[in-house]
Amino acid sequence: MAITAATAATPHPWQADASPRRHAACPALRGRRRLPVVRCQSSSVDDKPKSKRGLLDNASNLLTNLLSGGSLGAMPVAEGAVTDLFGRPLFFSLYDWFLEHGSVYKLAFGPKAFVVVSDPIVARHILRENAFCYDKGVLAEILKPIMGKGLIPADLDTWKQRRKVITPGFHALFIEAMVGVFTKCSERTIFKLEELIERGEHGEKYTIVDLEAEFSNLALDIIGLGVFNFDFDSVTKESPVIKAVYGTLFEAEHRSTFYIPYWNLPLTRWIVPRQRKFHSDLKVINDCLDSLIKNAKETRQEADVEKLQQRDYSSLKDASLLRFLVDMRGADVDDRQLRDDLMTMLIAGHETTAAVLTWSVFLLAQNPSKMRKAQAEVDSVLSNETINVDQLKKLEYIRLIIVEALRLYPQPPLLIRRALRPDKLPGGYNGAKEGYEIPAGTDIFLSIYNLHRSPYFWDRPDEFEPERFSVPKKDESIEGWAGFDPDRSPGAMYPNEIIADFAFLPFGGGPRKCVGDQFALLESTVALALLLQKFDVELRGSPDEVEMVTGATIHTKSGLWCRVRRRT
Repeated sequence: MAITAATAATPHPWQADASPRRHAACPALRGRRRLPVVRCQSSSVDDKPKSKRGLLDNASNLLTNLLSGGSLGAMPVAEGAVTDLFGRPLFFSLYDWFLEHGSVYKLAFGPKAFVVVSDPIVARHILRENAFCYDKGVLAEILKPIMGKGLIPADLDTWKQRRKVITPGFHALFIEAMVGVFTKCSERTIFKLEELIERGEHGEKYTIVDLEAEFSNLALDIIGLGVFNFDFDSVTKESPVIKAVYGTLFEAEHRSTFYIPYWNLPLTRWIVPRQRKFHSDLKVINDCLDSLIKNAKETRQEADVEKLQQRDYSSLKDASLLRFLVDMRGADVDDRQLRDDLMTMLIAGHETTAAVLTWSVFLLAQNPSKMRKAQAEVDSVLSNETINVDQLKKLEYIRLIIVEALRLYPQPPLLIRRALRPDKLPGGYNGAKEGYEIPAGTDIFLSIYNLHRSPYFWDRPDEFEPERFSVPKKDESIEGWAGFDPDRSPGAMYPNEIIADFAFLPFGGGPRKCVGDQFALLESTVALALLLQKFDVELRGSPDEVEMVTGATIHTKSGLWCRVRRRT
C-alpha cells in the first residue's frame, strides 16, 4: 500500500480536468474525467523559441520575475511557457526542461517560482539528511479535507506520534498473513476472467477486458480486508460504499490537478454539484469507518506491541491493521484520528497498486520473451497451494518486473515539499559546486519520473529491463553518488532507495517514506504471478493506442484493453 502514493495525490497545479475515461468493467468508474491525453513516450527537449511564446506565456514570465525572480539566486531558470503545460502531463515538461537546464532548476510560473529537483544527491538531502526542514506544503493543504491528520497531510508533531503507532502494524507476521488476503482477492479476479472466457463471447477461448479496471477493483478489495477488515467485493458487485470510495478518490485527484482551490470558497460545498457529491461520498465512507472502528473497540483485546506482533494471525478472525491499532496498549486515540489514518491508507494504497499492475502488464505485453520468462518462473515456483512468503522470495524475476514498472511509471511521478526554513541544497550532478540557497516557503517538486529515467544514472533509461536491478552500477565521475549496489541492503526482497542511493524512489525515502511499501509490493507480486500462471495476455491494439494521462498517479486514458486467454 504505497502511502507515498498519496504523495498519492501529488499536485500538478497547472493541468485542467478533461477527457472522460470509460470503464465498462467497473460501473463505479464510468463518467470519470481525466487530464488531457499524452502518448506514452515523452517528447524531446522543449525548444519553443522565446519569440514564439504567446502573450499569456510572456505575461506569466514577467509576473514571476517581478514577484519571485531574485529569490533563488543563480539557479538555472526554465521560464514557464504556460501553453506548454496544457495538453500533456506536467512531468513530461519537467523532463524536457531537466535535459535542457540541469538537475536543479527554477520553474517560473505566474506569481510563483518552484524548484524542480531531478538528482539523487539533492533528493537525499531533502528526504533524509534534512527531512524535518520540509513539510508536504500544498499537498497537505489539498489532502487535509479528505485525510484530516492522516500520515500524509499531518503536521510534523502529529506525524511523529502516529508514525510510531502505525509502523509496528506492518510487522513480518502481519505481512505474511496478508499474503493469504492477496491470494484470496487475486483468485476472485482470476475466476471472473475464467468466467468471461467460458461465455465465449468472441467465439474463441479468450476474452477482451479492461485490465486496469479489474486491477482497480482488486486493489480496493485488498485494502478493505487488509486495513480495516471490510470486504468491498468490488470484483463482483457494486455498493454505495464502493461508489463513494471511487467518488472520493476522483475528487482527491481532481483537487490535485486543479490550479485554483475553488472548493475553499464560502458556500462551495453546498452550491457546486461535484462538491455536494464529494461531501456526500465522504459521509458514506466515514459512517462505514466509524462503524468498523466502533466494532473493533467493542472487541478490543489490549496488549503490548511485542505481544501483538507475535499473534497467530492465521487464526485471528479479523487480521487487519485496524485490529492492531485498536488493540495496541498505550496508543489510545480518538475515533476521528483513527478514521483519518484509515482514510489515508485507503486513498494512498488503492490506485497506486492498480497502476503498478497496469503498467507491468503493458510492458510485458510488448515483450513476449520476458513474459514467457516470467511465466516459466511462476510455473517452477508455484503449486496449486496458497502462495506463501517463501514462494514469493523465489519469484525473483516477477519482483524485478514490478520494480522496473515502478521505475518507468513511478506512482506518483512527483513528490511535493515546502521548505519550513532557509536551506542550502547541494548542486547535484553538473550543478553549481556551491549549491543553491533557498528561502523558507520555497515549494519543491521532486521529479521521481526524471530521477528514474535520468540518462546520467541509468543505462538505456527508457528501456524495459527488469534484469538491470541485479547488476551493480557505479560511476566514479558522479561525485557524491554511491551508485547502485544490490548488496547495500542485505535481505531486501525488492530494490529500494538505499540500494540505488536515492536514484530509485518508488516509495520516497527518509523518515517520511511510505510505511506500507512491502504491503504494496507483495500484493502486486501475488496478483501478477497468479495472472501469468493462468493466462496469456496481449494488447488488443497497438501500444501507441494506450494513451497516458495523469493526476495522482499515471493512468491510461481509456483503460488497458487486453486479449486474455487461458494458457495451454
